[in-house]
Amino acid sequence: MTHKSPTGSDIRDASLASQGQLRIEWASREMPVLRLIRQRFAKEKPLAEARISACLHVTTETANLALTLKEGGAEIALCASNPLSTQDDVAAALSVQYGIPVYAIKGEDNDAYYRHIHSTLDLHPQVTLDDGADLVSTLHRDRRELLPGVIGGMEETTTGLIRLRSMAKAGQLAYPIIAVNDADTKHLFDNRYGTGQSTIDGITRATNVLWAGKKVVICGYGWCGRGVAMRARGLGAQVIVTEVNPIRALEAVMDGYQVMPGLEAAKLGDIFITVTGGKSAIDTSHLEVMKDGAIVANSGHFDVEINIPALEGLSIKKRKLRPSVEEYTLKDGRRIFLLAEGRLINLAAAEGHPASVMDMSFANQALCAEYMFRLEKRMTPNVYPVPEDIDQEVGRLKLLSMGITIDKLTPEQRQYLESWEMGT
Repeated sequence: MTHKSPTGSDIRDASLASQGQLRIEWASREMPVLRLIRQRFAKEKPLAEARISACLHVTTETANLALTLKEGGAEIALCASNPLSTQDDVAAALSVQYGIPVYAIKGEDNDAYYRHIHSTLDLHPQVTLDDGADLVSTLHRDRRELLPGVIGGMEETTTGLIRLRSMAKAGQLAYPIIAVNDADTKHLFDNRYGTGQSTIDGITRATNVLWAGKKVVICGYGWCGRGVAMRARGLGAQVIVTEVNPIRALEAVMDGYQVMPGLEAAKLGDIFITVTGGKSAIDTSHLEVMKDGAIVANSGHFDVEINIPALEGLSIKKRKLRPSVEEYTLKDGRRIFLLAEGRLINLAAAEGHPASVMDMSFANQALCAEYMFRLEKRMTPNVYPVPEDIDQEVGRLKLLSMGITIDKLTPEQRQYLESWEMGT
């Protein structure tokens, strides 16, 4: 099947390109692993003639991934994975300065969001990069004629992997996906340190709230929840964790946090943060008992973790107080403040993860794209882990960039670990 390249871009303002280029360069300073990969890609061109469609947060860090893939010889088209996460100057720079088709405008409506996904798919991709699985689901639902040409893809988020594993289990997944989210050099760092810092940053920028002394309720204690809880406590907050998984709840207890049912926590919290990857972690029953002035924010991928229709139904008035703050006045006079329309607070009100942690996540993306494109035999449709040697290489390169060296096993130590004969 022949393909036609996407024409043009759909961005807010091309005049922002020079500003975006400077910010992309600034982020690159903190992305030495991706820079090393880009240098090798420029020489070897491992992605020559590869067509890559990407649905990711259009940020300075993502721009450096896109430029790395382009240096490797790929043709790439990019759209946003969240209507509020796009940095318009970055979109302009990628389009104007670097010639990469970008379809993303901060604040775009639902129709524009999916139109942009379709524009990205007009590239007729061989590889997909996804952050939440909207690209993959749209491809399977509406553009099935393109599926035979797809070699494989990568998924960046917990939420997206839940969807993709569901598709695989139902026999609906048409091509293989590598679970970049599950790489150690991704979830141990990006989810914990990236989400932890950037979530607190987003809420602080949106509200200018003082964290010290606040009761902060973290809904979900996966790697993202661990990171947010750690940073909130570091700023002096009293952290309460709600969970449905007994093992994670036990871990939160042993990490020194209060753990209780969500309905009890709802009566106590000053700030609520959802990071579950699920739906309605904050529901009608919680909203009905929250105290006046409660702040509610989400740092999970989709805007369904807070039941916003329920909040609308309980309210008699809504007004916007600050760029990312909406005040809902309930029928009994209580006020609840919803941040960033329930979307990713760290990207809607701040700049997302620091470049230093995205360096590892996007290094995994780049190396997995190379791995998948170079395979002589296509993988069968399923969700696969990141190959261990790629994960280890990303960690090695990160340490190298930091000037840190570590020990190596001696032959005797390796033999001991690989044998069963040598006991006590």
